[in-house]
Amino acid sequence: LEVQSIWSDDGIAIHLPDADTPPPTDDIVIAPDELEELVVQEVGQSALFGARFRENAARALLIPRRRPDQRTPLWQQRLKAQGLLQVARKYGSFPIILETYRECLQDVFDLPALKRLLQGLRTRELDVVDVETASASPYSASLLFDYIATYMYEDDTPPAERRAQALSLDRDLLEAQLRGDPRTVDQLHDKLRLRGDLRTGEYEARLAEPLLAERRALLVRFAGEERLIAAEDAGRYRDALGAMPPGGLPEVFLEGGSESLEQLVLRYARGRGPFTTAEANARFGIDVEPVLVSLERRDKLLRGELRPGGTTREWCEPDVLRRLRRASLAALRKEVEPAEQAALGRFLPNWHGIDRRATLREALVPLQGLALPVTLWESEVLPRRVPGYNAGQLDQLCASGEVVWVGAGLDRVAIFFREDAPVLGRPPATAPPEGDAHDRIRAALGQSAEFWYDLVAATELEAAEALPALWDLVWAGEVTNDAWTPLRAGRRYQTAAPKTRPRRFSRQRSAQVTATQGRWSPTERLFAGKTDPRALAELLLERQGIVTRDSVRGEGIPGGYGAVYGQLRALETLGVCRRGYFVEGLGGAQFALPGAVERLRELRPRESEEPEPLVLAAADPAQPYGASLPWPKRAGARAARVAGAQVVLLGGEAALFVERGGRSLVPLRDPEDDWLRVALAALVDYVKQGGAKRLAVERFDGQPVGETEIMPLLLEAGFLAGPRRAVLRP
Repeated sequence: LEVQSIWSDDGIAIHLPDADTPPPTDDIVIAPDELEELVVQEVGQSALFGARFRENAARALLIPRRRPDQRTPLWQQRLKAQGLLQVARKYGSFPIILETYRECLQDVFDLPALKRLLQGLRTRELDVVDVETASASPYSASLLFDYIATYMYEDDTPPAERRAQALSLDRDLLEAQLRGDPRTVDQLHDKLRLRGDLRTGEYEARLAEPLLAERRALLVRFAGEERLIAAEDAGRYRDALGAMPPGGLPEVFLEGGSESLEQLVLRYARGRGPFTTAEANARFGIDVEPVLVSLERRDKLLRGELRPGGTTREWCEPDVLRRLRRASLAALRKEVEPAEQAALGRFLPNWHGIDRRATLREALVPLQGLALPVTLWESEVLPRRVPGYNAGQLDQLCASGEVVWVGAGLDRVAIFFREDAPVLGRPPATAPPEGDAHDRIRAALGQSAEFWYDLVAATELEAAEALPALWDLVWAGEVTNDAWTPLRAGRRYQTAAPKTRPRRFSRQRSAQVTATQGRWSPTERLFAGKTDPRALAELLLERQGIVTRDSVRGEGIPGGYGAVYGQLRALETLGVCRRGYFVEGLGGAQFALPGAVERLRELRPRESEEPEPLVLAAADPAQPYGASLPWPKRAGARAARVAGAQVVLLGGEAALFVERGGRSLVPLRDPEDDWLRVALAALVDYVKQGGAKRLAVERFDGQPVGETEIMPLLLEAGFLAGPRRAVLRP
């Protein structure tokens, strides 16, 4: 597509003239690793670069004035800058070009902040929310106005700014400036003392001039070229290399000796990584191999094939080599070192976007095909991922046909986007029911989708007989509905008793939710296509971030880990995911998205950091214990992933289990007042915010709550004392 864009401090506007619909957001977001390279490639073609180049050239007196006492007109500056830029772009190391790049990349653009932002999007620490509006917001309106103005007067842009083209840039020099080479006079002097002499081009002349004027640095000649040295080293270079210093230096600066060459070579080695004999000879202009061998004998230098891909043996100072090895090993170990299991407890809620996501569609995408208790969907799973969630949002998606639910066992359903259902396949469900009523319903729905009263008429069944048979087919995954409302009904197997009305057309009608509302249809056509195991593997990566054998087994996927292992390996070959040992104790065959691995390691606790509490439903897919991770041994058989139960996590570790109904608290670690206060405070906040209707704690760790030491802590946290219980209401 031919894309036009404009940016300002308020945002970025992108115009896609040949596109009917905007591309997916993921196609627009740039990978953080590619950011700097792309910006360097594009900034040289921007009007910003042309304007900054003109200013820098004028400041460097490269655009001379006709008369010193008169200002050069702006149009003349532009013409002269255009001509200078056309000549200078042939030389990538031209100082004004490098300074212009540095100014754009450091002073104008905040690349480190943008890289952190993109990294946050990649690791899902931040979310991108798509919003479609009928008219532009105030910020967008200003961008649109600038866009029109820019492209309306594009031909009037000054040539020096409009025709700035991609330059042959010396990337090494640019990177040297960006990574912080000496920027002050004192820093340059320190570098001379640390690394020794510098050739012309290895330092900035403007920084050397004050040092030369103050005689803190000298220019001497050896090895066929002029070098900049620190004045304190004048005697060493004289005795070692025959470089005669100028007169007038203090006597202490002229002290040398027989070991001068050895000292200079050793300083050269300490200031860089592995080097060859030829490189050292070229640096000093003489054969220094005897000195290198002498230093090696005294263990001041090491020799070997040190650099990957090297063709000859190299020298290296032992401390430098140790630092290189430590840094290399630290980087490698950090890549391969598995995180503790508690890290998965911190990572998974973050990956699922608990209390952070903004749209229902975004929250439902990774949850497709996951069989969960009916009540859990709207009481815990969706409200924790969609702030401000209300039932109407899900009803709207179901009514539009975009989303469909399918039974997956008694009182359990899975949600699918209709377009993804064929490749993902049916969820595990109960065995197909058999009976005359079931066959009649199958036959009627095989003709067309039916509302409840039409279905009863078509099957010629009594309502009391048809309704239980219909729900048997629902839990077997054979029948679904275009509304979520029947799942909210309190009594699914009993038809509502008809209420007598004073008149046939009385306006008094029942508004209660019933198990018969909506239109019923078979799921056979929904799963008519061929399933794609790779799609299931990609969905598991999207949902879990880090896929392990136990996490797949915990979801009850038919065939277990073996059903998706081959596809995960294929995705690894394609570069979609990585294979490694990311979480200790969960087996070596773990697969993860690159952003998930980075996020897992970013969430490692820092020293002196208090563990953050988090309350989750025990059966929530963002809660790893009982699925990806085993329950703590102290729990025994008292903790389980059941609807209505909650788990309090402290820093990713399971600390407290709240049994269904809130009648019992089970500590998952040895009870201590410090962590119990934090866990109970988090539990109280959770209930106060509507996470649970009511808690009436009767037992703690298997003992009556009134007979344990937990009672004062419960009252301190906000519970009310009752007869043989502690009560907490929203």
